[in-house]
Amino acid sequence: MDFPIVSKVTNSVRLALLQLNFTVGDLVGNRDLILEGALEAHGRGAELAICTELAICAYPPKDYLLRDGFVAACDRAVEELASLLPADMGLIVGHPTWWNVNGTYPANAASLLHGGKVVATVHKTLLPNYDVFDERRYFASAESVSPMEFRGLKLGVHICEDAWYGEPETNYHLGNTPQTDPVAALGEQGVDLLINISASPFEVEKLERRIGLARRHVAKFGKPFVFVNQIGGHDDLVFDGQSFVLNAQGTTALVMSRFATAVEILDTDQLPTMHTPRESYPREADLLDAVMLGLRDYARKTGFTDCVLGLSGGVDSALAAYIAAQAVGPEHVHGLMMPSRHSSDHSIIDAQKLADNLGLDAHLIKIDEIHQAYEGAQVVSEDLSSNPGGLADQNLQARIRGALVMIRSNRHNWLALATGNKSELAVGYCTLYGDMAGGFAVLSDLFKKDVYAVCEYVNKVREGKPVIPENILTKPPSAELAPNQFDQDSLPPYPILDGILEALIEDDASAEDLYEDFDPQIVQWVLRKLDQNEFKRRQMPPGIKLTPKAFGVGRRMPMAAKYRLG
Repeated sequence: MDFPIVSKVTNSVRLALLQLNFTVGDLVGNRDLILEGALEAHGRGAELAICTELAICAYPPKDYLLRDGFVAACDRAVEELASLLPADMGLIVGHPTWWNVNGTYPANAASLLHGGKVVATVHKTLLPNYDVFDERRYFASAESVSPMEFRGLKLGVHICEDAWYGEPETNYHLGNTPQTDPVAALGEQGVDLLINISASPFEVEKLERRIGLARRHVAKFGKPFVFVNQIGGHDDLVFDGQSFVLNAQGTTALVMSRFATAVEILDTDQLPTMHTPRESYPREADLLDAVMLGLRDYARKTGFTDCVLGLSGGVDSALAAYIAAQAVGPEHVHGLMMPSRHSSDHSIIDAQKLADNLGLDAHLIKIDEIHQAYEGAQVVSEDLSSNPGGLADQNLQARIRGALVMIRSNRHNWLALATGNKSELAVGYCTLYGDMAGGFAVLSDLFKKDVYAVCEYVNKVREGKPVIPENILTKPPSAELAPNQFDQDSLPPYPILDGILEALIEDDASAEDLYEDFDPQIVQWVLRKLDQNEFKRRQMPPGIKLTPKAFGVGRRMPMAAKYRLG
């Protein structure tokens, strides 16, 4: 509930929230980006700027933290940053550190910079080791927590996971020796303001979870809560920003932009209620914008200017092409239309219409001549002729296409995009070194139903016109690698397949859990295919994690294994 009042704290400080997009390992670049944001904030009257978790090296730095000298270099960068700030400007910044560490592991820290110096440093207490997080591999936990003081305010600065004590996915509060609740420890010491600096990865509807846990802290201690989150794509993770501030009544005083850098200013003694509801976005918009930012940053941070992909005239390559055009610009996206002897005329027509609608170039390369060359090669002719149109022959065509995409990628240094969706990857309806070839898997955490839903959102809302041709969305999906081939000849109908997969992957359901809603034989088939094809998924390119159980980073399964559910 929103309360039509303002919240106050003793002594007023003008805060700036720096929601920035860093690059992992770029200590100088990140330092300068933080300085630029702090100087902008200072010019707008801010006295204390707040940056995000491990901002100086970006999150997650992974095994950079194990390299000799890396953490020490981060400490030096923080000291340099302190010396460059205006003398009357305070800054809270996250970084790995050896300062005040007893032991062989560094700390995940937040430091207060003021007057040209590092005046205070606190360490992270709760180190997550679930989902994508692996912080106990790198860091030592804080031995105690205490507030920072700045201009008469006691600041309860804590780092990301420290605010998640007691949440269902954590176990810090369980066992015979539960860990300290850092926010409770700070609140009991009489802080004026709770400040959480985070690197919290995007998942659908995660903002509501973050605000919910912050409200619980506010309700307990009656103090405003500041949450500052980074944005940007970092390999297979994407960070959405959406930093926010709650006043002492738990009312949302500010929610910052999603998937965009921003600097916001507000006074600690004048935290307003949000008089109009914050803008909400449909699931499809969040999925689309997350993948667009992830691809844009992956290309930019790895040095690619252009993308290349196969355009089949199907829905997956259509959405992948749209995402690429939005991420790097249509003039930097190059499509290859590679019909086989089994391709329909409408596939080329649909692919060309899509390219025209998006403003990207599309080059036609018929693969039948290459296919025939394989068939005529003595070393493989018997394998192919013994089962025309069989699996080996179908995969060969997919691999010819993959090779052509990679040739273009190598020749021009373009980022090759794989276009398989999560449904296909789950059951192995994809070809290693064929349609799985590439440097980035754009749709790897989108089920087929999500692909269609996002396409519909693009046409009806984002663009307001059918930039993705209607025929692509209405025709039966087909790989067109054999005569009269359709996906549903080999797979259960996608609504059924996706329902089973979502339960098995996202909810860790057992086969028996699904028998009431789905045909047991289909459930067993899906489960068997899911387990059998882990080896394929282990070899797929990186993609963006959108759900708690993304392949590769959110879901980690063995390959050579025999356990079966149900």
